[in-house]
Amino acid sequence: MTEHIEGQQWRVRLNRDRVLQAAVSLADEGGIDELSMRRLGQELGVVPMALYKHVANKEELLDGMVEAIVAEIDPAVGGADWKNAVRLRVLSARAVLQRHRWARQVLESRTNQTPTVLGYIDSFIAMFLAGGFSVDLTHHVMHAMGSRIWGFTQELFDDPAGPGGGAPVEMAPEAQAAVFEEMAARYPNILQVAAAASHDEGSVVGRGCDDQFEFEFALDLLLDGFERLHRQGWTSRQAKKHHRNGS
Repeated sequence: MTEHIEGQQWRVRLNRDRVLQAAVSLADEGGIDELSMRRLGQELGVVPMALYKHVANKEELLDGMVEAIVAEIDPAVGGADWKNAVRLRVLSARAVLQRHRWARQVLESRTNQTPTVLGYIDSFIAMFLAGGFSVDLTHHVMHAMGSRIWGFTQELFDDPAGPGGGAPVEMAPEAQAAVFEEMAARYPNILQVAAAASHDEGSVVGRGCDDQFEFEFALDLLLDGFERLHRQGWTSRQAKKHHRNGS
């Protein structure tokens, strides 16, 4: 990467942020599997070895890319009630991951929690504690939230054209009817539930489930449940006692 000033060619000085932003852009364009130190060096106009002054290896590069996208997530809303604050933060994270479709795969592959990731989780916990939740309830709430704090979750009816999937297979009407007939005979309940999804003709989802709606539906159910337990003064000790007693 160079700049031309008064007929002279000046090399732009690399720094870690420039390297990470270039890596994010490349992954946005071609997917994470196409990203390599060699390809990144070409994009920046340097030899791959020059990159190692800023990131030690590919894993550190991926960690840095996660840092870059976490920085795009809106901070917690000050002064808002805990439920609204959590909801807005989760949906902001989801919007970021939709801009960077490779990010989910990278987040799921991280084995080391970087300071940025730990800071994000810590700030997420803080929203519940600030809302008056006990540490005990907050612990179990975070388990229930799982990957939803990052704006995604593994869905039962994943769309094959969704993140990481290929294009949906186009079928002739006759073949599609035959598939439905076989499904109805073998798995009638699955077919009944799957066929319940309906969308406007102009929907960007087109066919299948509306991922955004389903995500927010599940998120709201969780938040409502957390609120109920909080008001009841729920504790894991009491809950375990009830389970042991079969009540």
